[in-house]
Amino acid sequence: MIRYLYILFFLLSIGGVMAQPPQSDKNLADQYFYNGEFDKAVVIYERIFNKDPYAVYYNYYKSLYNLGEFEKVVKVAAKQQKNNPQDVSLYIDQASGWQALGNNKKADELKQRAFKELTPDQGQISNLANSFINKQDLESARLAYLEGKRLLRGSYGFNFELAEIYYQKGDFSAMIDEYIEALESNPTLQQSIQNTLQMRVSHDPDGSRGELLRTTLLKKIQKNPGQQIYAEVLVWLFIQQKDFASAFLQAKALDKRNKEDSNRIFTLASTAAANKQYDVALQCYEYIMEKGKEHVMYMPSKIEALNVRNQKLISALQFTMIDLLQLEAQYLSTLGELGRNGNTLTLQKGLAHLWVFYLNKPDSAIALLEEAITYPTNRFQTQAECKLELGDIYLFQGNVWDSDLLYAQVDKAFKNDVLGQEAKYRSARLDYFRGDFSWAQAQLDVLKSATSQLIANDATKLSLLISENGGIDSAYDALMIFADADLLHYRHQPEQALNKLDSLANNYPSHSLIDDVIFKKAEIYSSQQNYSLADSCYDQLIAMDASGILADDALYQKALLWMDYYKDTEKAKALFEQLLLQFPGSLYSVDARKYYRQLRGDNVPN
Repeated sequence: MIRYLYILFFLLSIGGVMAQPPQSDKNLADQYFYNGEFDKAVVIYERIFNKDPYAVYYNYYKSLYNLGEFEKVVKVAAKQQKNNPQDVSLYIDQASGWQALGNNKKADELKQRAFKELTPDQGQISNLANSFINKQDLESARLAYLEGKRLLRGSYGFNFELAEIYYQKGDFSAMIDEYIEALESNPTLQQSIQNTLQMRVSHDPDGSRGELLRTTLLKKIQKNPGQQIYAEVLVWLFIQQKDFASAFLQAKALDKRNKEDSNRIFTLASTAAANKQYDVALQCYEYIMEKGKEHVMYMPSKIEALNVRNQKLISALQFTMIDLLQLEAQYLSTLGELGRNGNTLTLQKGLAHLWVFYLNKPDSAIALLEEAITYPTNRFQTQAECKLELGDIYLFQGNVWDSDLLYAQVDKAFKNDVLGQEAKYRSARLDYFRGDFSWAQAQLDVLKSATSQLIANDATKLSLLISENGGIDSAYDALMIFADADLLHYRHQPEQALNKLDSLANNYPSHSLIDDVIFKKAEIYSSQQNYSLADSCYDQLIAMDASGILADDALYQKALLWMDYYKDTEKAKALFEQLLLQFPGSLYSVDARKYYRQLRGDNVPN
């Protein structure tokens, strides 16, 4: 019995092997097809098609079509239609053959027949439309979807498919209407629709698509004031267009109408602040605070509002001592109201930074932060940020050992976090200040692949400064002078820093550090609000070596200066354009392109 089973198994195996050649034939035909050798592919496909029409139909059909055998194209498609009468898209395959033969009348009859035999079947409708799309007949595909929408009577509207057709045809108004209709029929699709609209509307050189969407949404809001989804999408659109003032008006209306908890407003404020729209961010926070101290968002809004005021002042190219003292008073008043505790660590950190780096009160700042990091809190990341700030203050005062210790603590506690990478960078920078260049560079090289692009860029720059200007004793001497000047600048001792840089330039006039010296002097002049001297340094760098490593830095900073301080749009635009053309691979190219487009008046998305 067992012997017979073995024989049976052997025969079945032989049968399996004998069944393999057709599959091998198909693979060979497919290879010919994808290589464009249609004359070879069609011979094998024909043999297989006669036995199994479903296995190779489309590649066989396309091979015949590419060979110009249109009569055979019609016959093969007709045969497949007979085998599968429910697939009305096969009428279109036949129609393409007749059209290629010059018989447009027959082709039109077959297309009409396909529409006539269409049933309320979503798959069948999609197949027909896709058949038209594959043959680049977008108008017929549109009609197929519309007929399908009628047959399905609202169960499925083909809105996304129609929107794509309209997008391909350049009919953006109809495209937007389809997305809005999809939103109306299924509000849960809001995020998906916004994601799609972001791709379809963002590439909008003249702003016409964004304007169409805005107008459509406003009309919908006027006609259906109770449907908040239109207002929500409009808020989203305004944010994409960086029109935060309009976004705030719409968000505020939603907040009031629905008696919301203002979380939407708070998020908008954070986004506006991140985009340096400080006035709008403050309006958002003040709106929340007006709801009263009992409101759940009052304290975080109070804290963030003060942080924004700080950012707004410090980022301004001109501010006075009176401005700084007013900001200090606001910090003290807010801490007096909210208390010094684990919930107000960001305020204490902000005040400490103001005291040290702008008001020359390091002792007060140290006392504040040393107490702050002992508060019980679940905001461990903020507590660690306070430690980094305290480390910076110790470095400012010259207490490098305590500074190094705090950086190491944060690095160890947040090993795989951006905060840990920031701590490691500050530790490497400290080694650079101390003249331990080899060890500093070893740490910096690790940070070149940091998660944070900002940290990676900073690490790359400092590593490059060391590697390009070290290696022999005299070079290290010059680099040590430069590091000393850098530290003096950090400690807000600009005159001493400038003297160090001048001595370096005098003693090493041909050194590779000279361009770094000029750039550092520009930074110091900017910190002193002496922008004409800073601008002169940038010009000197650009003229010295147009392909130099700091030439793109100088161009970028000069462009920002003319945009933010001199308010000369045309000059700034020309500088950004020069940067993009001359240094397409610059680290600043992305931001430069964004600013250039904004200055040109383009609609620039987030």
